[in-house]
Amino acid sequence: MARRARKFVSTVLFLGIVVAGGAWFATKPEPWPAAHWEGLRAPDLSHGEQVFWAGGCTSCHAAPGAQGDAKLVLTGGLPLKSPFGTFHVPNISPDDTAGIGRWTLAQFGDAMTRGVGPDGQHLYPSFPYGSYARLTPKDVNDLFGYIKTLPKSPNVAPPHDLPFPYNIRASLGGWKLLFYSDKPRVPVDQANAKLVRGQYLVEGPGHCGECHTPRNALGGFQTDLWLAGAPNPEGEGQIPNITPGSKTIGDWTEADIANYLETGFTPDFDSAGGSMVEVQQNIAKLPAADREAIAAYLKAVPAR
Repeated sequence: MARRARKFVSTVLFLGIVVAGGAWFATKPEPWPAAHWEGLRAPDLSHGEQVFWAGGCTSCHAAPGAQGDAKLVLTGGLPLKSPFGTFHVPNISPDDTAGIGRWTLAQFGDAMTRGVGPDGQHLYPSFPYGSYARLTPKDVNDLFGYIKTLPKSPNVAPPHDLPFPYNIRASLGGWKLLFYSDKPRVPVDQANAKLVRGQYLVEGPGHCGECHTPRNALGGFQTDLWLAGAPNPEGEGQIPNITPGSKTIGDWTEADIANYLETGFTPDFDSAGGSMVEVQQNIAKLPAADREAIAAYLKAVPAR
């Protein structure tokens, strides 16, 4: 009897190890192979700056309330409240100690597009790597080169303040398995270069879906409601619907949307408010053709 019990326990332990090993293998961090970053030329800093503004880097990584040139000091520290706890945005200035000054291109690219930190750990999706996953190696190389030209900051951001079980970083592998994707969110006419560009900007560096799309209980996108509006993650108000079915912008023309993104003024001479102010100011720095492409995409997505 005792021998059977020992055999049963040994079998259960063995199966537990197999299951745990399989789960780890399925959810382990997956950086890009080294070849993904090889063969790139010296960064195009002008293009890197465009990716920088399209990605809204200053909106989260500059010090709260920063204005003018101070917005280019990517000091971090901004608290991002969420249903899962409070995330603190890191310093991504070129500082060697507090920032990313010692990072390699591969480390930066893996963080941006794979959600893998320089230490090989999963990053929390409060950093929108699920959207930045659409960036090409050239985009990443140019952006990294541009960021390295910006001022250094010695500020050390506080650690995330997350309750159990959200503070278990290893669990993020399961989240990625369920929700991480570098595929387009909605179909568009791939023969239409303007729409393709708009989709790239909105779904990729612009990461518009991160705020404008509702999420399920685990924080994954409800993709059938893409850009249909969502509760403000910080608990106050509603992020608006920006599909053609919106009561707010559904009747706007492409020209209306492009003008709003450039000037901040609606067709009714109202102005952007809340967190959209900084988003609009960032997009205003892009070429007019990019704003027109964003407008074309927003008029082409399914109405909700």
